[in-house]
Amino acid sequence: MNGNALLLTIRLAGIVAAVLLIAGLPIAYWIAFSRRRWKFLVEAIVALPLVLPPTVLGFYLLVALGSRSPVGRWWMSLTGHTLAFTFEGLVIGSIIYSLPFAVQPFAASFAAVDPALLAASATLGVGRWKTFFRVVLPLSLPGVITGLALSFAHTLGEFGVVLMIGGNIPSVTKTVSIDIYDLVQAGEYGSANRAALLLLAISFVTLSLIYALNRRVGAVWPFK
Repeated sequence: MNGNALLLTIRLAGIVAAVLLIAGLPIAYWIAFSRRRWKFLVEAIVALPLVLPPTVLGFYLLVALGSRSPVGRWWMSLTGHTLAFTFEGLVIGSIIYSLPFAVQPFAASFAAVDPALLAASATLGVGRWKTFFRVVLPLSLPGVITGLALSFAHTLGEFGVVLMIGGNIPSVTKTVSIDIYDLVQAGEYGSANRAALLLLAISFVTLSLIYALNRRVGAVWPFK
């Protein structure tokens, strides 16, 4: 088992989950409460990583982050290297790939909040953002916890997108899933099995915590 690959994977998943918590909440809020006719287009874009093959998404992200793209040239002017085949590139790709796993649970939970509570808050003169933090967010904690944990767990197991964007650079872009692939290719099935079992255990613990926390939150806010 490659310890560097494990630490890099956990670091990547933690950063992605934190970014999606910050960026995903306003996106999910807009999806849940917007009445724009073209809202379905935004929903489709957010959900696109769920149906696209990872290699397809990874290829277009590789092109978008490469030296010939505006983003790649801008990054190169700042750092001297492109985003492709770097840890930063992995973070960007993983955020896009895991976006629906955070936004969809967030939005579903927001949409389930009783409209009467929102109307009462507005009647009392409470602003939209205060209503969000005092009413919507507390009542939506199960969905927020689920989205946060799913985005973390999903990033742990990424393979196709990570390989396309980051390649296989030890201590830089080599995650556990790529390490398992390398071990299988080398015929080291015992080591591959140990690494796979570790990912299985982490995923199981993560899902168990989701259900445990959601039951606890549901007990605190039983009217949700």
